[in-house]
Amino acid sequence: MSAPANAPAPMARLFVMMLLEFFIWGAWLPLIFGYLPSLGFSAVAPPAEIASWIPQRIAFLFSEQSLILNAFPIAAIVGMLFSNQFADRNFSAESFLAVSHLIGGAAMIGLAYTQSFWPFFGFMMLHCLLYVPTISITNSIAFAHMNDPQKQFGPVRMGGTIGWILAAWPFTFILVDWDKVAVAQSSGFVDWLGNVLGSGLTGDPLKAATRWTFIVAGVASILLTLFSLTLPHTPAKKADGRTEKLAWLEAAKLLKHPFVLVLWFVTLIDAFVHNCYFNWTGSFLGSEAVGIPGNWIMPVMSIGQVAEILTMAVLGFVLTRLGWRATMIVGILGHAARFAVYAFFPQHAWMIVLVQVLHGICYAFFFATVYIFVDEFFPKDARASAQGLFNLMILGIGALIANSICPYLMSRVTENGVTDFRTLFLIPCGFALGAAVLLGLFFRPPAKATPQNVGH
Repeated sequence: MSAPANAPAPMARLFVMMLLEFFIWGAWLPLIFGYLPSLGFSAVAPPAEIASWIPQRIAFLFSEQSLILNAFPIAAIVGMLFSNQFADRNFSAESFLAVSHLIGGAAMIGLAYTQSFWPFFGFMMLHCLLYVPTISITNSIAFAHMNDPQKQFGPVRMGGTIGWILAAWPFTFILVDWDKVAVAQSSGFVDWLGNVLGSGLTGDPLKAATRWTFIVAGVASILLTLFSLTLPHTPAKKADGRTEKLAWLEAAKLLKHPFVLVLWFVTLIDAFVHNCYFNWTGSFLGSEAVGIPGNWIMPVMSIGQVAEILTMAVLGFVLTRLGWRATMIVGILGHAARFAVYAFFPQHAWMIVLVQVLHGICYAFFFATVYIFVDEFFPKDARASAQGLFNLMILGIGALIANSICPYLMSRVTENGVTDFRTLFLIPCGFALGAAVLLGLFFRPPAKATPQNVGH
């Protein structure tokens, strides 16, 4: 389908596409980890219908919470192995984007009105299976309509980061204790606004109101469906002898190189630690230990994405000065520093808020650097496979492990509704320190002068 003649400039449309794409994800993810327990979904026990099939010793890996949270990484693995190539070769990109977000948006809205496990799990799995391939599809649309991708993709992709940030801010007005605002009897708009921003929900009312995150995400998804109709036509790619190869089979061959294997394993650890942040931070910020009002939890967490924009701007300079290994180690140690602050200084809310800036450093200095490293060191015919190899850890297996055990770990250190966050946060802190040591000792990439030897 073609864009209308009076459509805005292609780069502006691509920017808005990215903004909406990541707004959807950023709207529901941060608070779902605290919302699932409020619905009575277990962090230890599997659903009754499958409990008898699972050995008791590993039952917590298939708990109700873990199954729901793992819908996204499972979809990411399925997408990277199969569905991304299927969508890319059989549908025009903008059509696939529109249909996926229409169905996925309806599933997301369905989550807001579902409190039973199997319907909730079904809606979440449906949304994720349709949403995850669109992350690659939006990239395909962007690259297909750029004259100079090296210069243009960065600013367009920044729309995604801004979208994630913007997703946090509607909730400063949604997750509000309106009864408290009414009692305050504001005099004038400024006084009313101050009362609204200072009257965030807490406790059980906050958990109940979290369903609005799914409604906002669903509406944004449907908006992207409509916006997809204005995007330039991007036809399906014809399969040929080269594209018929399964990327994951090609990627597996790269693990014969020791430096790839070490970086791949460290990426798994860092992805696990990264997802511990999402699993626990929202609940931690809203706990009595820190006391962030409910309507400010997502904006506080979005500080990390603001820092990501700033960090990405200096990443090239840092790489030049520190090199690959040192830059990645700084990114990993950022996780350790943040969790250490969480563990030892929860009573200082200003420190907890300030340390959110490390999230941007953690992402840019490790994950973004890994992507750049792959593009720099691997020949063209191996780059796509290598990127897929590391995405399998970042979006798939690392998240799968974290989402399987984080609810269980939190339940083990929670008694009478009070969580021992210090013990909890020292776990990913220790893993991050170990990963940094492993990278420092064993990551030895070849000289840049011989990148063509990699992958062959």
